[in-house]
Amino acid sequence: MASNYLIKYGIIGVGMMGREHLINLHHLRTEGVAVVAIADPHIPSQKLALALAHSCNWPLKVFTGHKELLDSGVCDVVVVSSPNMTHYEILMDIINHPKPHHVLVEKPLCTTVAHCKEVVDSARKRQDILVQVGLEYRYMPPVAKLIEIVKSKTLGQIKMVAIREHRFPFLVKVNNWNRFNVNTGGTLVEKCCHFFDLMRLFAGANPVRVMASGAIDVNHKDEIYDGKVPDIIDNAYVIIEFDNGSRGMLDLCMFAEGSKNEQEISVVGDIGKGEAFVPESIVRFGTRVAGRAGLQTLKAEDDRIKYDGLHHGSSYLEHLNFLHAIRAKGEQPPAVDLQDGLISVAIGVAAQLSIEKGRFVSIEEVMH
Repeated sequence: MASNYLIKYGIIGVGMMGREHLINLHHLRTEGVAVVAIADPHIPSQKLALALAHSCNWPLKVFTGHKELLDSGVCDVVVVSSPNMTHYEILMDIINHPKPHHVLVEKPLCTTVAHCKEVVDSARKRQDILVQVGLEYRYMPPVAKLIEIVKSKTLGQIKMVAIREHRFPFLVKVNNWNRFNVNTGGTLVEKCCHFFDLMRLFAGANPVRVMASGAIDVNHKDEIYDGKVPDIIDNAYVIIEFDNGSRGMLDLCMFAEGSKNEQEISVVGDIGKGEAFVPESIVRFGTRVAGRAGLQTLKAEDDRIKYDGLHHGSSYLEHLNFLHAIRAKGEQPPAVDLQDGLISVAIGVAAQLSIEKGRFVSIEEVMH
């Protein structure tokens, strides 16, 4: 139900993900939202965003820098969807700006734990702004359904969470920024913070230590940018131990286009097991007592989704959720907060370090 006042959004960084946010917000316009401004130094991205906004009948103010957008005072909310390595500076400028702006920041929160912690600490002092982190895989209908099943205790106490992501290589981004660890935080931060966030949610616990093995084996080896060959890994196994004794495992492969599902999630408790498959949108679950014969299979759907987009409707639900938090005027915290953003990055950083060092890395080690 649309409220009686319009909430005005600005998008900082209108590359592929920024434009995806713009389209999602267009599908939410009946909820009383409008995109009124964009900021991006990259002219081709600006032009593509302007063309999209034009087709949505949204007149846009265009800025080359985020500071000009903030200073213009035209926005109530900003979406930060610029390259990972720019998040820290942009977030600090938003948090320290005299005018309060609510923020939806794309994952990962920042590329380093130190920067994440600084953002978390600074945001605590701004009670007048809400910050939500874009870990939107939680909202994918099959994943959301599996979360519900886990929370209902149908599977008992969760002991093991295994996530397999077998997918295509990284897409080409503006100036190929995503080809280097220094810009992304590393593949296990850039890509996999989503899965570490889900593991933590399913386990209902915090990570203690991480062991990982990974390499660049197939992708990007023949690419050269400014004389440099990309250094981002394209496959890995990661094991995470949680403080309640449960374990998580990630199986990542980014040269696996020949897959039916991009993500397969398996959650096993002491009395049952549940699975989710994306994009098939199938959820299966059963108990040890009922065995294979008692297995239930369902198709996960969410009729609130008006736009599927790049992430099976999860970005739409993420925006809907954040909008509800904004309209609740501080009565409802954002569903995915800065602490969630920080810990998902810390696990990724620990995993990257584990590959480099060839040993277990404790979360404590990367948090200090």
